[in-house]
Amino acid sequence: MYLGIDVGTSVVKAAAFDPQGQPLHLAARPLTLHLDDGRVEQDMDEVHDAVLAVLAEVRAGLSAPVVLAGLTGQGDGVWLVDGVGRPVRAAISWMDGRAHELVADWHASGLVERVFRRTGGAMFPGSPGPLLAWLERFEPQALEAASAAVYCKDMVFQRLTGIRATDVSDASMPFLDPRSRTYDAVVLDALGLGHRAALLPPVSDPVATGELEPGVPLANGPYDLAACALGAGVSAPGDGLLIVGTCLAALVAVDALDLDGEPAGLHISTDRHGRWLRAMPAMVGTAALDWVLRTTGVPHGELDAVLAASPPGARGVRVLPYFAPSGERAPFVEPRLRAELTGVSLETTTADLVRATCEGVAFAARDCLEAARLGGTLAVCGGGARSAEWVRLFADVLGRPLRIVAGEVGARGAVLAAAARLGLPLDQGIWTAPDRLVEPDPDRSSYYAEAYADHRARLSAARARL
Repeated sequence: MYLGIDVGTSVVKAAAFDPQGQPLHLAARPLTLHLDDGRVEQDMDEVHDAVLAVLAEVRAGLSAPVVLAGLTGQGDGVWLVDGVGRPVRAAISWMDGRAHELVADWHASGLVERVFRRTGGAMFPGSPGPLLAWLERFEPQALEAASAAVYCKDMVFQRLTGIRATDVSDASMPFLDPRSRTYDAVVLDALGLGHRAALLPPVSDPVATGELEPGVPLANGPYDLAACALGAGVSAPGDGLLIVGTCLAALVAVDALDLDGEPAGLHISTDRHGRWLRAMPAMVGTAALDWVLRTTGVPHGELDAVLAASPPGARGVRVLPYFAPSGERAPFVEPRLRAELTGVSLETTTADLVRATCEGVAFAARDCLEAARLGGTLAVCGGGARSAEWVRLFADVLGRPLRIVAGEVGARGAVLAAAARLGLPLDQGIWTAPDRLVEPDPDRSSYYAEAYADHRARLSAARARL
């Protein structure tokens, strides 16, 4: 058996796979997000305890020994820990918006662009650079008390193995030089964090390994975006992945750095030198739909029926789905951007509101994939991909076939990364085979091409008003 652990933003999962990549046992525990006036934090002990709980539950159902385990998890944010990986303060989530004014100042001064030209990563309020700089200004005592500023999976890895380390994927934002795969001292100094360089965890290249228990190796990474790319079989340059999760992440495999375009998204270093993932991880995602479903009282289980009850175009209702308190980070960075709902009348139905939101998220996905220069096949995974109607809508808006990869794709990718690190042969073609192919409808795709142009125009107008 092969064990994958995925420490997400809202849920922790552990999945056991057989040698052909079929999931046999799955356990999950929800996590709490603490929101307060644009601040989003998490309790590290709750995260750690949830990991232990799902591991115990999965292990209890296994009849065969575990050969190896792989760990992945949410990226960005700041997780300040002491020498044994225990929290110095609550973890600051990638969804946090407290540093938005700092990022706006850095944009105005050109600092964000200068950092992007060196690292290929555009900082946003929830990324480690702005958050560490914010802590330096307002909570320097927390930095003084910390032994390391790590990422989510790194905290878990240290608590499980005693090893302090990160990997090149997590370190990619915003301090890693993508060519040398080491921290860029010039960037640290430019952000006023040069004297805090010792807080950054060592970058293990290849990923660090320890022991989950005696005789069971545990590999640390890559983080969830890169792990999902592995789990979905995205490796050939030009091929892409769309993760319809809390974060709407568009990834395209590339074999060359492009640091001359608009400073947005990031270049995620992978386990292969000279290969990156051009990533546009938008803040918009299922969190936007969750808010609308919660506000309208529509259960998640009724999403397909509700989508089918409203026609393409949602009877004129339009949604710019930028609900995150920190604005947007891809394919552009605008901390002040907020959601907009237009075209509503007394004749508007709940189904129209839901469909307009799903269309808005799909338009955002097309914007991200175009910016990342998708040229090959496209795989789709994530919680949103469980909705057949929404997947069909994505295919129509994107105007291309979608390879739907179901199951615990991040956990599967973590296992594949661990197997590659430890030299254990697994058939990636079998492990990453799509569950089905969804083709776009030509007529609806033609309609949505015009609707997408309208979305871009409304988005430009909204940004111009800021």
